Amino acid sequence: MPSRRHALLAFVIPRIRGASDLDRPEQERSRIAAVHARWGQVQPDLPVRGIRGFANDVAVVTETVTGPAGDFAAYVLTPRGVRITSTLFYVHGGGFVSPMDRTHVVYATRLARELGARVVMPAYPLAPEHTVHDSHEALADLASRWAAGGPLVLAGDSAGGGYALALAQTLRDRGGPQPSHLLLISPWVDLTTSTPETEALDAIDPWLSLPQLRSYAEWWAGSPDALGSPETSPALADLDGLPPALMLCGTRDLLVAGCRLLASRAAGSTWDLTYVEEPDLIHVYPILPLIPEAKDAFRRTVEFLR
Repeated sequence: MPSRRHALLAFVIPRIRGASDLDRPEQERSRIAAVHARWGQVQPDLPVRGIRGFANDVAVVTETVTGPAGDFAAYVLTPRGVRITSTLFYVHGGGFVSPMDRTHVVYATRLARELGARVVMPAYPLAPEHTVHDSHEALADLASRWAAGGPLVLAGDSAGGGYALALAQTLRDRGGPQPSHLLLISPWVDLTTSTPETEALDAIDPWLSLPQLRSYAEWWAGSPDALGSPETSPALADLDGLPPALMLCGTRDLLVAGCRLLASRAAGSTWDLTYVEEPDLIHVYPILPLIPEAKDAFRRTVEFLR
């Protein structure tokens, strides 16, 4: 049974983040584009304001990544006082329309400290102004370069989890340096949202909305015809030859349908995927602060990645 703190977050987070049904996709597109315009860029700066002790605990270097639509940043975060032996390449979630937030930074740097790793967090360009094609190959290049320098864990949550899996498939197909492990937290791996149970899950997920996801998916893919491509729906692509992976998801998560599809397809491949599905837990529960379920997931994650 979920904890009381989890129940409180399940009630509060959707209201803070504004999850709702979407009746007018073009109105939502205009709203998001207006938010991006107010920032003056599609991804704002690294969101570390308000993170206690961050400046003293973590060194930050900003790299420039060049994609087809222009340059974007990748932040390299190195925990101080830690012997660095590997790299955690973390792709943030947010439905491909929202930037990384403090929760992503806190979780990734905490995990990196446990693993003796630096963190690379790309601020990839977002939809609706951009599609996956504006960053995918550039991120694959970046991940390959870091993998060439030592062990690399490729990780992400939600949309970023699906993106991380798609990048792993690209690196496998290219040959060359590969990630040692994958970490997929409530990943969005099937942007077609075509599994039969999806409609029923929409009724019990307190956070995500199926109309929103369908609009965001089409913007990210660039067209309805591209929704099933490997870059956008890696659950539908070839899974053989991928690095060992841990995937975590809850059953009150609209994205669990895609996770189950991925786990089923992985069972028929050579891919070593460990799938943990927790009853009644909400979207990205492993990275949510102050709940015992996240603490348990963190311990399991560290054990797996070590």
